[in-house]
Amino acid sequence: MANAVQTSGLTKQYKTARAVNNIDINVPAGCCCGFLGKNGAGKTTTIKMLVGLIRPTSGSIQLMGQPQQFGGSLQNSAIFGYLPDVPNYYGYMKAEEFLMLCAQICKIPTGEAKQRIKELLQLVGLKTRTTISGYSRGMKQRLGIAQAMINRPKIIFMDEPMSALDPMGRKDVAEVIKSLKGTTVIFSTHILADIESVCDYILIIEKGKLVTQDNMDNLRRRYSENTAKIRFYNENDARNFFDKANAAGLAIQAQETPIEFLLTATDGQNEGLSRAATGIIHANSLAVESYMAHRPSLEDIFYQEIKEGGNV
Repeated sequence: MANAVQTSGLTKQYKTARAVNNIDINVPAGCCCGFLGKNGAGKTTTIKMLVGLIRPTSGSIQLMGQPQQFGGSLQNSAIFGYLPDVPNYYGYMKAEEFLMLCAQICKIPTGEAKQRIKELLQLVGLKTRTTISGYSRGMKQRLGIAQAMINRPKIIFMDEPMSALDPMGRKDVAEVIKSLKGTTVIFSTHILADIESVCDYILIIEKGKLVTQDNMDNLRRRYSENTAKIRFYNENDARNFFDKANAAGLAIQAQETPIEFLLTATDGQNEGLSRAATGIIHANSLAVESYMAHRPSLEDIFYQEIKEGGNV
């Protein structure tokens, strides 16, 4: 599959800090890509370089195979839409007026623009007739999503699109993103649940370096192989199992709750792991609440990737 976004050696150096450090991004066309990292990891700087708002210190960018540069280009402006982390508006305008201005900038015919605006306002759930100056931050975020989609772009960049929304608003925006079949969506966040619910491709950045990029299924397979999670009813049985498992040479890792452990099959065989764990349980009459093959959450994957990158 062709890449919608591709960078080579992309770097941004400020006077005393390197915000983005020599990253090579390859985002397949048509995917929903979550750009994940802690606050200050370099997400916003990267996105602003991708859309042409910040000049890279070095490296190259391509959007749908077309070179991107600082200031953008007329050709690329029709390719992508962009929602910044803190969108600004003309407060005296109403939503329809602002979106019509955006449509005119994109050279969309008036009749087509009116229909498109009606569709978008319904899609993002924005029904108010007041001026933008009276909008809440969440309402402004919804309007920002609408303007990013006005020209039916092939790529949509969104910087923290759900950060200002309440739980219902977050769910609504997630549904909007899911509905954009065939459009490449790249949105950044430090909130793992936002990405896990809608994305099929992941970028993880930390301290300006790209830690990993892969589709979600591959990442889950990588971290779910030969692992299982076991949970006990009480701490005494859990502690007993932990001691016996360690003595038997099982790879065991305590979790946040004292009655739950993550087991790893050192011989690469889940069957052997299950037999060993079951043997300890039966020999010591331990009460087990659950035992199951471990399906890692995005949180598990994120912290493991950061750890392997030497950043925790």
